[in-house]
Order: sequence, then structure tokens, then C-alpha cells
Amino acid sequence: LEKTKKSGSKKEDTINNGISKCEEKADVVSRFLDEKTNELLNRFACDIKEKWFSKTELTGPSPEFSIGRILDKNRRASLHSAIRQKFPFLMTVGKNSEIVVKPNLDYKELCHLVSEEEAFEFFKYLDAKKENSKFTFKPDANKDHRKAVHHFVNKKFGNLVETKSFPEVNYNANNLNVVISVRFREKAHKHGKRSLLECQERKDIYTAFTLRKENLEMFEAIGFLAIKLGVIPSDFSYAGLKDKKAVTYQAMVVRKVTPERLKNIEKEIEKKRMKVFNIRSVDNSLRLGQLKGNHFDIVIRNVKNQINDSVNLQDRILEAIENVKNKGFVNYYGPQRFGKGRKVHTDQIGLALLKSEMVKAIKLFLTPEDLDDPVNRAKKYFLQTEDAKGTLSLMPEFKVRERALLESLHRFGMMEEGCVQAWFSFPHSMRIFYVHAYSSKIWNEAVSYRLATYGSRVVEGDLVCLEEDIDDEHLPNSKVHLVTKEEESANTYAIHQVVLPVLGYNIQYPKNKVGQWYHEILSRDGLQTCRFKVPALKLNVPGCYRQILKHPYNLSYQLKEDHDIDVKTEGSHIDEATLSLLISFDLDSSCYATVCLREIMKHDV
Repeated sequence: LEKTKKSGSKKEDTINNGISKCEEKADVVSRFLDEKTNELLNRFACDIKEKWFSKTELTGPSPEFSIGRILDKNRRASLHSAIRQKFPFLMTVGKNSEIVVKPNLDYKELCHLVSEEEAFEFFKYLDAKKENSKFTFKPDANKDHRKAVHHFVNKKFGNLVETKSFPEVNYNANNLNVVISVRFREKAHKHGKRSLLECQERKDIYTAFTLRKENLEMFEAIGFLAIKLGVIPSDFSYAGLKDKKAVTYQAMVVRKVTPERLKNIEKEIEKKRMKVFNIRSVDNSLRLGQLKGNHFDIVIRNVKNQINDSVNLQDRILEAIENVKNKGFVNYYGPQRFGKGRKVHTDQIGLALLKSEMVKAIKLFLTPEDLDDPVNRAKKYFLQTEDAKGTLSLMPEFKVRERALLESLHRFGMMEEGCVQAWFSFPHSMRIFYVHAYSSKIWNEAVSYRLATYGSRVVEGDLVCLEEDIDDEHLPNSKVHLVTKEEESANTYAIHQVVLPVLGYNIQYPKNKVGQWYHEILSRDGLQTCRFKVPALKLNVPGCYRQILKHPYNLSYQLKEDHDIDVKTEGSHIDEATLSLLISFDLDSSCYATVCLREIMKHDV
């Protein structure tokens, strides 16, 4: 190791001090190894250190040293730990009972930020994994440098530890020093290792309630509730999303909040056009897909016939409603699935996530519309500067999602890993929402192509559902049948039984022109080899099947005459009668009232 003392610098001294301290514990490792292997391991460790801190950097593949095969599992585990404790700048890998030792490149990277002594002790701390223990870096007055250390630790070990900055206990007010403290994240304990009483004490509290909201986006409502209750958005669970521009009611469950705590904020949230009722304790959370259906009460005002339509309006309405009742409607995903933005739709963000283009997905999410308002000005500033902190100061408080994302980007940076961490500021249900939006868009295009190509005939290669009461979200492959040529000739199946796959890793495609179309679209979008899993964001998309036609049920309507005294346009009477259509119906889950209404009205809604 003499070569590393060339300049006599303080850092090089600490390097050697680190190794010499390490060698004091040689007997721990040597207990497991024969003398020759132990000597070779020490030489390998010294060579790695020497090359790291000399002018000749390591090139080519990372060097390895094999300890050999250790058949006893407990002995193997002890040796792994002993080597890493003695040489924290090395890492060990198991290969079929063999232990292979390699350089720990994360250690080397940390040495560029802190002293070698600190890096040495930090990696020993990580490997020891002592519950409730803490590690503290040396005091640091440089904010940018502290940010770089935070960034490194969270990027590399964020799933294991968390970091915080604290003012040094004895500091000069004119020269503030701050220390970075690291601690292990709390883990959920396995029930089998604790008494039943302890498990009960640690069991999460779940409170169910019905949420009524008016003209409020789902995620904005959850963000506001989370702030008031002192929890995070991912503590809320629900079975489906509800529209913004409506008065909606839905079942929800919040974790870690008692019914009494939820009742205490009732008056505060009324200012935000929300109400909670039917509050009660339950045993578990909800999940997407548990919804059985939705009931809709809709008022369509100022109803008129289309121009040049001579049929009586009431007769035309009856005809349209009976038509949908009997024939159904094409089961498109509604426009709210894709967001109201003109420049960027949610499906584009979903495609970027499927391709693991994390930075691009962030930029798409923060792309402004052509509007001059505070939100879009903030987004425009971000795309121009990538200054997350500055954008936060411009972004209005009510934009909960945008602010959560920006706070995370400020902490972790705009590189790929930082953007991954930023997506984790959203609950899982929202991360998966964007990917589902892409799958939904492709399904809409697929059903249009299917109907344009084959019409209402059921043809060879179509997929049909063999179940009477279909649940699209949980329809297994075993219940999906591929139509044969003989079945096409015999008209065995009807069009309402035909299903199309919603993209995912566990679906089959039609064996006709529609199946070919799917593969061409995946190729067009660069997803030929996509497995529909995004491990970095913990997203798995198995896919499902969706009926191409649906029917509303319990459908009723009433045509009412209103006397609208506000209509005072030139040439009109003070009282001008207008007609309103009151319509009520139920739809299966994942069906869109906007799509059903569009079919009834023959007009976009």
C-alpha cells in the first residue's frame, strides 16, 4: 500500500487508516478461511484500493475474487457479513453456494463526496443493519454539498434508509454547520414472529366513509383530505375514479385515521365542496376493480331536435333511448380517461412510463397549455429552466400533484433516478392510472378497427366470453374462447359476447386482422418487446378483456318543461319555455356515462 502515500495527503492517510483498522479484525474472517485463501483475499482488497486511488483507474470488467464454495448456509451468511464488515469497499455475491468478492463501486462514488473514513464507517453501518441505529456524517456548512450527499444516499439506498439534516448542537451562529443523519426505515413486522397481542397493537386502523364532492378533481380532493388528516395520499383507497365536473358519491377507506378524527374535519372540508358521511371502522382497504357499478342521475337542459329533423322531439327521445336499451352502445373508454389537456394526454405519459422514459414522462406531465394562468406559467418556467425549487414557489397550493412531484425533483434531481423517485410521490393507483390510460386509448382504437373491419358479425379468430355475468377486470384466459371457422358459419356467438384485450402481459390477441393490428400498433409505439411491467415504479399490468358492447340497465327518463326567467335575449319573451331531459340509469364498472349519453344524443357530450 506504499504507493497510495505518494502525496502524503490527509485523505490518503485516512485510506490507509481505514484498511489498518480493518486488519485488526482479521481473525473474524480468518476463522472461516484457510490461511492461503485469507491471504489472497487481503491481497485482492489491497490491489483494489491501490488501483482506485492511483492514477491507473480500473478498466474493463470489474475484477472478482472467488472464496470458493461454502456448503453450510449459516457459515456462508456469517462469512458474507464478516468480509463486508472488514472490507466495506468490497461487496460479496452468492452464486450456487460460492462466494464471489467484487469492488463496491458505490463506496468509491461516496468517497468523492465525503472522507474515506466516513465512507468506510457508513458502509459498515449499512451492512450491520442494527434496528433503531443511526449514522451521522461529519458537520458540513456547504448546502450544495449536503444536497449531493442526500441525493447519493437516497438514490442508492432510499428503500433501506432515510436521511435528515440537523443543525450541529454546538455551533457558532455566524457559521452554521449542519449534520446529515441516516437511519433505517421502519419495517412491517411479520405476524409469525410476534405475539398475537403485539400484532393487534400494531394492526393498522382503517376507516370507511362515503365521500361526496362537487366540481373537484379526485386527486385534488384526496390531497386536501390527506393534509387535513396528517396522512399521505397513498393512505386512501377507493374502487374507482369519479369525474370532476359532477356531484359524485363514492366509497373510500383511509388508513391510520380513526372515525373520530375524520368526523372532526367535517366542517373544514365543506369549504372545499366535500362532505363525508357513513363513517365507520373496517378491517381492510379498498382496491381498484372492486366496484360493481355506478348509478347516474343526469339532467340535460335546453333539449332540441337536430336541425331539419321533422320528427316530434318526444318521439325522437323515446326512439333513441329504446335503441340504446335494445342494441347497447360501443363500450369506449370516455374522454375523461385521457385528461382535458390539449397538448398532452394522460396516455402519452403512460407510454413514456412503459418505455421507462422517466425524464420524458415528467416533462410531459409538466407541459403547459396555451393559457396565461399561474399553473401554466409555473409549468412553462420549469420546462425552460428545470428549476424545481423555483417552480414550487410559482405553483399554486391547490395543485397537490404538481407540488408533490416538484418537491421530490428538488430533493432528488432531474436525472433518471431522481425522476423515478419523483413518481413515487404519487400513490400507486395514480402511477398505474397513466399506464392504464395508454392501454385504454389503444383499446378504443382497436374496437373502432374491429367494427369497421367486420361489423356486427362474429368471425373466425374473434375472442368471445363464455360467461353470462362478465366481470371485465377479472375475466381469466380460461373463460375466453377463440372462435373457429365452423362456429362463424353456424353463427354460434353474438356480437355482445365479443371481447377485445386491454394491453398487458397476461392476455391473448385475436387470431384475425384485429390481432395483426394490435401487433402493428405495438411496433409503431416501440413496444414490441414490452413486458408491461415497470419494475422501477413497482407497476405490473396483467391486462384484461373488455366487451365491445354494453347496455345500460334500470334506465328511465322524464321530459320536463322549464320556465327559464333568465332568458332575456332580444326578441324573446320574459318567460321562455325550455325542455330538460332527466335521465337515470345504471352501468357496470368501467363503463362511461358520457359514452352512453353520446349514443343516445348522437352528439358529443
